[in-house]
Amino acid sequence: MKEIIKTKPGDEGKRLDTFLAESLKGICSRSQIKRLIKEGRVSVDGKSRKVHYPVKASQTIDVLMPEDRKPKVLAEKISIDVVYEDDDILVVNKASGIVVHPAAGNPEHTLVNALLFHTKGKLSHLDGPRPGIVHRLDKEVSGLMVVAKTDSAYTVLVDGFKNRTISRRYIAFVKDSPPQDNGVISFPIGRALRDRKKMAVRFHNSKEAITRYKVLKRFKEYTKLELSLETGRTHQIRVHASYMGCPIIGDTKYGGGRFKRIALYAAGLTLKHPCTGEQLKFAVEIPEELKSLDRG
Repeated sequence: MKEIIKTKPGDEGKRLDTFLAESLKGICSRSQIKRLIKEGRVSVDGKSRKVHYPVKASQTIDVLMPEDRKPKVLAEKISIDVVYEDDDILVVNKASGIVVHPAAGNPEHTLVNALLFHTKGKLSHLDGPRPGIVHRLDKEVSGLMVVAKTDSAYTVLVDGFKNRTISRRYIAFVKDSPPQDNGVISFPIGRALRDRKKMAVRFHNSKEAITRYKVLKRFKEYTKLELSLETGRTHQIRVHASYMGCPIIGDTKYGGGRFKRIALYAAGLTLKHPCTGEQLKFAVEIPEELKSLDRG
């Protein structure tokens, strides 16, 4: 199986192994990438290069992956809400309370386990730790996710998220109310200093994070917001909402208090099909657990 990756402006000067480690994150470790390069399985514009080769913009890098690919994760018969499916991609409406992929503390009963059962093992990067997963939602957050069934679809989708050509629309119910009906929250996010399991607005050792919001309805003690992401940082919406003094209801980690669940869901997803180029648009209704908030 071959991975085809294009370099872009901004990638210039990166070591070949570093660039590939970033592009194939979650699929290959840096040590695996170095081994593939040394074995001659990586070519840049048709030529073999060493691990320290500095890449240039507009180059084509071919990575020949090992053929004996077997899932490291077990398939489990877990019910999932499939919104759309074809030979290349699958769109699901993830439920709140399910972890997206296995990790320390959550080795099974994840969305990936369910997807492996549903697709009979037809997911991209079967031999990696997160088969099919292109982007994630927090355990407590529900909503739309696109999943890659083929490696070629995965590459295009990852590129779409990186270049912000895939758009996601979120709905949240937050405490209190922002002063403006529309706004942009642009504060960098990094690991919290006192609790490494939390993220926080930080101005050192952090990454750019941009969230746009629009007030949909103001209630007496809370507000319904529509939000969109220009970046995809861990816990981004939750951190930004809390930072502006309007934590998401039910988000105990960031000051939202207790509720049935976190009052945030991915309501819309728009993308070009990675193989056909067709424009696809998906939307889901408000989850049952949040309808009481919507009624006021």
